[in-house]
Amino acid sequence: MQDLEPFYNWRHLYTAEEDPQSPFYGRKYSEFEFTHTVYNYFIHPQWDEFGSRTLYLKILFTDYEQHYAIIELIGEWNDAIENDIMTLRRDITDRLYKKGIYKFILLAENVLNFHSSDDSYYQEWHEQLEEDGGWVVMLNMPEASQYDFKKSRLTHYVHLLDFPQWRTLKPEYVFQQVDNWMIKRLA
Repeated sequence: MQDLEPFYNWRHLYTAEEDPQSPFYGRKYSEFEFTHTVYNYFIHPQWDEFGSRTLYLKILFTDYEQHYAIIELIGEWNDAIENDIMTLRRDITDRLYKKGIYKFILLAENVLNFHSSDDSYYQEWHEQLEEDGGWVVMLNMPEASQYDFKKSRLTHYVHLLDFPQWRTLKPEYVFQQVDNWMIKRLA
């Protein structure tokens, strides 16, 4: 897992640690010191810790004019024990929402497991974003994690989409594709 680093091809366009509006503004990273783990496996030091012991993230791109953020995730999403959705909401997405972000693309291809609890934080998030015409889309979540996500009926609030070619596009094109998909889906 230490070889799985966050997507880096957009770093010339945006870095959260240099964005004064980002929750990670000013954060310093080591390329050699591995301190965070998932399942006792060290993960790459470029991943950001946000309060969960099993889930880490990287804000890959934020566009305040278009009101969207693209966030990559790695680890185990565990609402049952860790209440990861509450931590993600309160410490990351609510802070971005206050800065005008109401469309979230979560890259979930490295979310190894999903364990649900109740849906209240998802429902609350959906209602908050819906007022502004916003949404949450998870891209490329593994099939087993998708199954658990769907079984918990969370697709009422968060949309799942397979979009494997996202890495070949610039962030604005990824957003345009997802936004167009959401316009068609919500129409």
